[in-house]
Amino acid sequence: MSFASFVLALVTMQRLGELVLARHNTARLLARGAIEVGASHYPLLVAMHAAWLTALWIYGYGQPVEPLALTAFIALQALRWWVLATLGPRWTTRIIVLPAEPRVTNGPYRYIAHPNYVVVAAEIALLPLALHLPWLALIFSVLNAVMLTIRIRAESHALAATGGRAA
Repeated sequence: MSFASFVLALVTMQRLGELVLARHNTARLLARGAIEVGASHYPLLVAMHAAWLTALWIYGYGQPVEPLALTAFIALQALRWWVLATLGPRWTTRIIVLPAEPRVTNGPYRYIAHPNYVVVAAEIALLPLALHLPWLALIFSVLNAVMLTIRIRAESHALAATGGRAA
């Protein structure tokens, strides 16, 4: 197994674990009366992330690893865990709004409106760059920017309408 394959295996396991956590949190939030917003674009978001990871496996599994880009990618995980810890049971991969719940304003949300989106955008660029695949970084960064435009618009509209906090 190459070092690149090892890195990709870790990232794949992390993403699968996050999907399990997100599914669990989503079910609990919906049971508490939360509402999902933007469900129509969610399959596209999942498909884009799956395509990103698949493309990385196809083109990057045997590539040499660029240490600086990989170090930046690893450093981003601290921000990812900070987001997860701050939101706790409110973290999910879907846009879930808890009406009348106050917005989260502590942790990284004190400094950045959408810290998880910042992390994901940086990861989508950095991991392909760590595997010497700049064209994958560019393609998926553009696709992610389109998805985030749709997603942030849907989330902002839902929050304004309900006064809640998207989880």
